[in-house]
Amino acid sequence: MSIIRKLITTSKAPKPVAPYNQAVLVDRTLYVSGVIGLDKNTMRLVDGGITAQTRQTLQNLGHILEAGGSSFDRVIKTTILLQNMSDFSTVNCIYEEFFTKDYPARCAYQVAALPLGAQVEIEAIAISGPVTTVIGSVDNAAGCGTGGPISCKSKIFYTIFF
Repeated sequence: MSIIRKLITTSKAPKPVAPYNQAVLVDRTLYVSGVIGLDKNTMRLVDGGITAQTRQTLQNLGHILEAGGSSFDRVIKTTILLQNMSDFSTVNCIYEEFFTKDYPARCAYQVAALPLGAQVEIEAIAISGPVTTVIGSVDNAAGCGTGGPISCKSKIFYTIFF
């Protein structure tokens, strides 16, 4: 049996500005391309600086997630690219409006430039279809107990696929 690779497109989000797809679904894993704060009707960045661009970016991301059978609560990893790392706290505040609990893994980088002069770009990996998140903890993980500064007690999030 072969694995299906489905190209995801929605008219609710801006069209790609280069040769890529909005997202690609492989089995139940949804890979969302980098999204910026474009208005889908004008294909221009929204006015209002980092706050407006971040909000529009996340709204666009939500539309693409929905088209791929997913949502913010099923995102497992995001990557945030910032033109200026000093915007990190502003982006975080808006990010929390969309990701409200059981946050995905994430990293953020400052980059030299983003497409069309954007101030923020966000890409995501998500699960399509039903998911249950279970929170657990691990004590005395391998390599712990050495007396070093690393804590051996950490939260582990399990994702169960249906």
